[in-house]
Amino acid sequence: MGISGVRTLIHSVVCAGALAMTMTLAACTTVSTGPSSGAFVERSVTVDGKAHRYQVFVPAARHRHGTAPIVLFLHGTGERGSDGEKPTRVGVGPYLRAHADVFPAIVVFPQAPDGSDWKGVAAEIAFAALDAATDEFGGDPERTYLTGMSMGGYGTWELALMQPQRFAALVPVCGGLTAPREERDLTVTPLRDEADPPAALAQRLKHVPVWIFHGAKDDVVPPREDRLIDAAFRAAGGDARYTEFPDANHNSWDPTYSQTPELWTWLFSQQRK
Repeated sequence: MGISGVRTLIHSVVCAGALAMTMTLAACTTVSTGPSSGAFVERSVTVDGKAHRYQVFVPAARHRHGTAPIVLFLHGTGERGSDGEKPTRVGVGPYLRAHADVFPAIVVFPQAPDGSDWKGVAAEIAFAALDAATDEFGGDPERTYLTGMSMGGYGTWELALMQPQRFAALVPVCGGLTAPREERDLTVTPLRDEADPPAALAQRLKHVPVWIFHGAKDDVVPPREDRLIDAAFRAAGGDARYTEFPDANHNSWDPTYSQTPELWTWLFSQQRK
């Protein structure tokens, strides 16, 4: 090999070494800083021997110092199934996609099977998904929140009554306690035999801060019961807020999650008592 060939070989070795060092530094930079935006990841839990898919929104790495707030979101009737993805397309999900770089909390999206609501197996799926996401992604047990829309509004009360010491705050949206016209089985089962369900609910959950949302023109789940729940919490000495959107029909979830920024400030300030 001539001198020119040796020089070429040395140059190639030096360049390769520099490239390897650059790649190593880049890899170290990626590991140390992490993704700059939050993202959805798919997971599954097994309940009664069957796997159920769900999604988790994981916030950007800069928001994950120690444990992070964690939100359990319960969808409505239209998002039931087994694909694991539809629950992210309504309610909280669109808001997260628009604010993925700044939203600081983990959000868990379980999916109720076809034909079910947030009782029985669906409730077990929701709690199993919440437990798994809390363990894997570092959710804070003292800042664990529950929210849901429509059928998920009913589910918010259902799951909160099942584990009344679990959640730091509740945000039911366009829900209720007793069955609306179209969904005769949609009731909050722990209150089924109560003479005054709103009063009984308030007595059991008055230690948990709640913010209730509803549309004044809702003709699917009328707002009357949520007004009574708000009054019952106040009478019981609970920490309750109630927002009724004057021009909203059943879809009060968009103005709740996407157009009420103070909701998130309030929610993340709550810690389990």
